[in-house]
Formats: sequence, C-alpha cells, structure tokens
Amino acid sequence: MEFRCRLGTATGDIVEGVYIADSEARLRRELEEKGMYVLSLQRRAALSLSSGGRRQRVKRQEFLVFNQELATLLKAGMPLVQSLDILRQRVTNPTFKSVLDSVHDRVRSGSSLSDAFGEHGSLFPAVYSASLLAGERSGNVDGVIRRYVAYDKIIGAVKRRTLWALIYPAILVTMMVSLIGIIVLRVVPAFSDFYANFGRELPLSTRIIVAVSNGLVSNLGVIIVAVIGVAVAAVAWSRQPAQRHRLDKWLLEIPWVGETARKFFTSQLARMLATLLGGGIPLVNALEISVRSLSNRHLARELDRVRIRVQEGQGFAAGLRERNIFPDVAVKMVEVGESTGALQEMLNSLAEFYDEEIETEVGRFITLVEPILLVFMGIIIAIVVLALYMPLFELSSVVGV
Repeated sequence: MEFRCRLGTATGDIVEGVYIADSEARLRRELEEKGMYVLSLQRRAALSLSSGGRRQRVKRQEFLVFNQELATLLKAGMPLVQSLDILRQRVTNPTFKSVLDSVHDRVRSGSSLSDAFGEHGSLFPAVYSASLLAGERSGNVDGVIRRYVAYDKIIGAVKRRTLWALIYPAILVTMMVSLIGIIVLRVVPAFSDFYANFGRELPLSTRIIVAVSNGLVSNLGVIIVAVIGVAVAAVAWSRQPAQRHRLDKWLLEIPWVGETARKFFTSQLARMLATLLGGGIPLVNALEISVRSLSNRHLARELDRVRIRVQEGQGFAAGLRERNIFPDVAVKMVEVGESTGALQEMLNSLAEFYDEEIETEVGRFITLVEPILLVFMGIIIAIVVLALYMPLFELSSVVGV
C-alpha cells in the first residue's frame, strides 16, 4: 500500500513523500525508528466524502460533543476501539458516521487515532490531528482532546460575541435600506403620478428624486441581474489563491477593521500555538500547523516566513518583529515568554488579552456607529419626504392666494 506522509525531522525540517508499506502501523514504527516526527500519514486510496461534487460537512457542535464524550470514556479507562464503537453508533450525521466508521476500522486494524483522523484532513482542523499525535506520544490522549475542546470553545465564544455585537448595526442598515427602497420604488411613483395631473413644474429636488425613482423602477430587472452577476464574479475572483491573498492583505489595511481583524488573528494564533505546545509539539512544527490553519492567507504566508527563520535558529519573537505582522505588544509578550521559558503560558495570556481588546473595540464601535446610522437614516428620509411634499406646500400656497 502507498502512503503520503508529512514528516518533521529532528532539526525541525518539514518533508513530504510517498512511502510503500504493508500496513500503516508498520510504516509509522519504521519512520519513528528513523527519528521522524509523523505529522500526517494518509493512504492514497482514501475514503471520499464528496457526493455529486458537493462537499459534505461535519457540524462543529457535533464534533465537539463527540470529543467531549471520547475524552470522558478514555479517562474512565475504556479502550479506544470500544469507545469509538460506542460513539459511532450514536451519530446521526451520515457524513460524520462514515468518518467514524472508517476511523474505528483503521484503529482496530492497528493505525493510530491521529492517522485515522488525518485521512479525512479536509473535514477537520489541522490542529486537531496534531493534538491527537502529541497526546499519543505523551500517553495523554484524553488530556489533549480536552485541551482541544477548550480551545475550540473559546475561539467559538469570541466569534459569537463579536457577531452578536454587530447584529444590531446590521439590522439598522437593513431597515434603512428597506425603508428607502419602499419610499423610492412605491411612494415616489405615486406622488409623481399625482403631481403630473397639475401640469406644474416641480422643484429641482423633487425632479431629482422622481428621476432616480423612475430610473430604478424601469431598470429594476437589469439592476438585480447586474448586482447578482457582480456578486458571483466577486466570489469567483476572491476564491483564486492570488486574489484571496490580496483580499486578505487589503482587509488588514482597512482603518479600524484591519486593526481589529489583526487582533483577532493574533488571539487565534496565540491560543492555537499554546494548545499545540501544551501537547508537546515542537515550536517549528506548531508554527507549520498554524500556517495551514490560519484563515487569513496573507498572515499565514508571513507566519510561514517566521517559521523558516525559527527553523534556521532565530528566536520566535525576533522573527515576528522582523515580519512586522503582529502588534508590538504581542511581540513583547512572546519575547518575555521565550526568555523566561514560559512561552505557552504567555501565549495563553496574550490570547486572553486580545480577546478583551476585541470585545472593547467592538463595543466602542457600536457605541459610535449606532447614533451615526440613526442620524444618517433620519437625514435621508427627511430629505426625501421634504422633496416629495414641497410641491404640495407650493400648491397650497397658490390655492390660498
């Protein structure tokens, strides 16, 4: 059988290759005897979870519950194969059940848990397989699974708090656009027909509003098609690797948004590295895994250059300072952690620090944006209403005379 392997050497190098062996367990033993650190090991004839070209997913919450239960069973002393057999029978998601059936069969035949899950790497975070590998090496699989669950819960909680904080401004914007749309597409045409019966010249502001309304109504279908076309083209453009990198870089350069996004990615990276280091994974390998896990491709590319510098013998903090991709406070905290030998603890503190910073920044943003949106919405509506009623005022004054 052929296996595609991703290996870490004793010097911190990352190598990839295809190896032939009778079984995965035997190949793993042979590589470890040679001093290799197996990051991933995947049989080339891997199980496919795609159906009709559509990518299937495993729900995050379901995956977390599985890991919590697996850690509990392992801690209670239940064998791994038996634990997997119990848990796979309780899963209802067909995609996840297929994965667990495959994982159970491979572990029962002698494969490690990290390799069994690594075969389905596209469905699960790279940090998860790496954590399992570290737990297997240290003999503390249930401990690293609990650490991963805690890591994922914290990351999810930060995302939820941020999204919930932005919901109200989004609702205000939606209401404003909807209200203006109703006025322009429904109310203005009614007023336009009403004024046409009088045969009088309308004020400039009214003529502008009526012209905009007539243009939108008469070309509404074209506008909708154009908007959909632009949206589809933008999505297709953003999915190209080169454009994705450029887009992620632009995101970090947007005032306030870029700074907040950088803080979020700093927190995410710090917590990820702390989780991996806590599991016994060397820093170079932890950085390599983090590069693959970061969603911002610009930061991921810069972090990979930091990894190369660390691999060459440079300090982690020095590499971060050289690339200038993370805030100065983060670099200084990493430097203190390196010098005191408490990098993992300092990374956890760094993540907590930026979690609070993000929450404060988002709260400040909402406090500032909410009244601005309300005032802007009021001004726009007032302008439209005055433009529509101004001819009525003129007509009433003429009739009064």
